[in-house]
Amino acid sequence: MVRLASDPPAARETRDIPDLDGGAPLLGHLLEFQRDPVAMLSRGWRELGDLYRFRLGPRRFVLFTGPDAHDAFFSAPEDQLNAKDVYQFTVPIFGRGVAYDVAPQVMDEQLGFLYPALREAAMQKFARIMFEETSLLADSLGDEGVFNLPAAMNELTVKIASRSLIGQEVRDQVDTGFADAYHDLQKGINTLGFFLPRLPTPAHRSRDRARVQVAELFSRIMTARRRAGANPDDFMQSLMDARYSDHRPLDDDEITGILLTVLFAGQHTSAVLATWTGLELLRASSYAERVRDETQVVYGENGSMDLEGLKRQITMEHAVRECERLHPPLIILIRKVLQPMRYGDHVVPAGSLAMVSPAVSHRLPHLFADPDRFDPDRFSPPAREDKQHPYTLIGFGGGKHRCMGKHFAEMQVKAIWTVLLDRFDFSLETEFPEPNYGSWVTGPETPCRLRYRRRTQGRVFR
Repeated sequence: MVRLASDPPAARETRDIPDLDGGAPLLGHLLEFQRDPVAMLSRGWRELGDLYRFRLGPRRFVLFTGPDAHDAFFSAPEDQLNAKDVYQFTVPIFGRGVAYDVAPQVMDEQLGFLYPALREAAMQKFARIMFEETSLLADSLGDEGVFNLPAAMNELTVKIASRSLIGQEVRDQVDTGFADAYHDLQKGINTLGFFLPRLPTPAHRSRDRARVQVAELFSRIMTARRRAGANPDDFMQSLMDARYSDHRPLDDDEITGILLTVLFAGQHTSAVLATWTGLELLRASSYAERVRDETQVVYGENGSMDLEGLKRQITMEHAVRECERLHPPLIILIRKVLQPMRYGDHVVPAGSLAMVSPAVSHRLPHLFADPDRFDPDRFSPPAREDKQHPYTLIGFGGGKHRCMGKHFAEMQVKAIWTVLLDRFDFSLETEFPEPNYGSWVTGPETPCRLRYRRRTQGRVFR
């Protein structure tokens, strides 16, 4: 429960927030955090419970763990827990005047321009694009071979997201420069950049050059559309036609920034989630066979994927949700405490950084039976472990900042692995990989190669 500093005196009796031991002078827990942040944060929960404090260099953090703590975190108002002050490292990527560079109400208005483009008719189109792009990848692989799974999922989801969310013109540029520029932008999201986003490192210089390149590409496309009087049904056009509440149109740089915000939301986490989903399904071969059986039932008559079919794929959906639980792409979410915040009999002081960790909370043993085991059936009746509380699963955030691309991402991963498992048998060339905590979005350590062989029997999709 959240109580503000204006609560009556009796409600403000407090106990000190416990401190995690083991910190070093000046650095605090930074070295332990860099080695394995999830192990460190999990240790704190085991030793101290659902609220405790630690330090990374000069910054003081308070971790909120478990559904009730998540509720307090995600329900707090913007003037108490604020995301803008924390995510300034995204400003060089998304640009000035958008997302975390504007007031929360302006960011809400900007993202609100996109909701009409997520209507049911658009999702029908997206399902078709996901099927077509994954089929193109499958056709390109030949009958057998080896490929780098994270790289393949990143390239595929860039193609799907650019075609679905921005426009065909951008998809046509993926193989002629856009994918490389976008990859350089992705590299700008790193742990060092969180603390020092303007530090002129090689990755940050590449990020800044890529931002200029993408802005120029998008501006050329928008100029050509205006000259031709074109009006395609996509996010770019929605933003070109949009007006703020004061009737002002968006300029090209604002449109570019919002599109990049949406592209990162719809692609970066999807690529990582798709990678982990494939790895877990390969390790759980019997469950992968159940996915193939479901594919036969849903699509066997017409051999073509659509939105209604994807909605019926509950077996596949539970696998994706289980991978969101075991391998959340974002292992931490952070807000700055602008006003003192009460949780239980503790008060988190202003100036602290409040944190939740999906990677820690998704493996709490009192919420999830045998929490380290891949078990998609935990989401089926009668277990339904995700329904214990609205904030049991927070892989896509929560509250007003819940990721607007959640359903798009889940649908994309379902479509990708439905097609690939139908077309191929896979095996992992290496040991099951560990998470790569050096990246802000946590995929597996590389190289991570899969061997594949085309299936000749029992296929649904041709």
